[in-house]
Amino acid sequence: MCLERVGNGSYLNMVPHPDGSNRVFLGNQAGKVFLATVPAQGSGKTLHLDAANPFLDITDEVHFDNEFGLLGLAFHPGFAKNGRFFVSYSCDKTQSASCSGRCACNSDVGCDPSKLTADNGAQPCQFQSVIAEYTANATSASPSTATAANPAEVRRIMTLGLPFTTHHGGGILFSPADGYLYFMMGDGGNVGDPWNFAQNKKSLLGKIIRIDVNELPTGNSTASWGNYGIPKDNPFSTDPMFAPEVFALGFKNPWRCSFDSGKPSDLYCADVGQSSYEEVDLVIKGGNYGWRVFEGTTAYLPLSSPGGNTSAASIDAIPPVMGYAHSAVNNNVGSASITGGYVYRSGTDPCLAGRYLYADLYAQSIWAGLESPEGSGQYDVTALPFACSRRSPIPCDAAARSPLPSLGYIFSFGQDNAGDVYLLTSKGVYRVVDPTECGYACPIRSSAPGSSPSPGAGASPSAAVTARGSPAVATAALLLAGAFLASFALS
Repeated sequence: MCLERVGNGSYLNMVPHPDGSNRVFLGNQAGKVFLATVPAQGSGKTLHLDAANPFLDITDEVHFDNEFGLLGLAFHPGFAKNGRFFVSYSCDKTQSASCSGRCACNSDVGCDPSKLTADNGAQPCQFQSVIAEYTANATSASPSTATAANPAEVRRIMTLGLPFTTHHGGGILFSPADGYLYFMMGDGGNVGDPWNFAQNKKSLLGKIIRIDVNELPTGNSTASWGNYGIPKDNPFSTDPMFAPEVFALGFKNPWRCSFDSGKPSDLYCADVGQSSYEEVDLVIKGGNYGWRVFEGTTAYLPLSSPGGNTSAASIDAIPPVMGYAHSAVNNNVGSASITGGYVYRSGTDPCLAGRYLYADLYAQSIWAGLESPEGSGQYDVTALPFACSRRSPIPCDAAARSPLPSLGYIFSFGQDNAGDVYLLTSKGVYRVVDPTECGYACPIRSSAPGSSPSPGAGASPSAAVTARGSPAVATAALLLAGAFLASFALS
């Protein structure tokens, strides 16, 4: 894979402008969202943005620290007309009067907040996960031409108190297939999910949540969570044993999910492991992805279980379709941490067409997975060598004792309206470019971006999901050993 460095800023989110142009929104962890123009492939130019004038600045509301911050950004499918967009962020109720929500540890889920201890100096549910709605309507006659948004919150969609200081997920996405808002929520933290939130049917922790932000006020049974409706076809919307918001369960810390633009019903989520395995899940409605009964495909034994245990026999856990063991990428320090990406649908590098790209946080290992044969649920995974283009607008840093460029940490991936894929790293924004720019040979004839016939494009979602321990697991990643890795990890 060949990369070019087109920006120096560090961001967690990139969202293509809903107008279909060559503009994108970039959100940083501190709480600012910028409107940027993407340069044409091969132009030798960099991202153009006005760092002094962000599109949105909510740094006064955002608590920024390690796994806290502005974590998600999504624009309503009708943004061009209604100007609505949504932000997911962390807040601290000791610092912000508006940071006040129900604790995720409560009597409904069999959890007593008084039994929780302070975590890294913070009290239980001192920090909250928030989804808030903003608008560009007030700053322009047409939302598509707006260069700034109104920083005044329009509506609080959800506020969820966090029992611990880690594993918050935080991504938000609108599905191109059904138009609902999906919220990726981690298990809430602490080692091994001691309260078993991810398998607790009443809890919103450790879940993929699907809500309707067009039906207001709420139609849910726990109105204190926020302002939204429950899609009638949510898998547990009429099950009194489940929180009706739940779309899928059994996640530890889903860090970056994406819908495949070629198969819009396919939702891929990378889920950060605990101590041994990082996984990628193909998420289906009502699916249970096993945490904390399993880590990857191996039974997980928690250090403590005040919230009880769930037996493997009581769930039909779906195995990951891709992943990697920590020992394969990090033999030196700390633990690995997965960063989920996108199914590549651009024509810029036709040899990546139809392949799901994902990486390790430490930027030493990147993989591409392709379902083969299509509809089988089994993936051929290839470790990707990568380099920096000889014509990169901003020169890439060299890595000591490694042939790979030094990217810092790979925090997220991004995608623009042309389908080109980006790496959002601690050292800048990198774009996947023509492989010949790095001297790589691709035997597939190149075509204009977005026009390459990608494998599987337009096909129906794969139904090949089976219980854990099935032969599909044998297709886990071909692994690329990392060099010296940093000690920071999201896991």
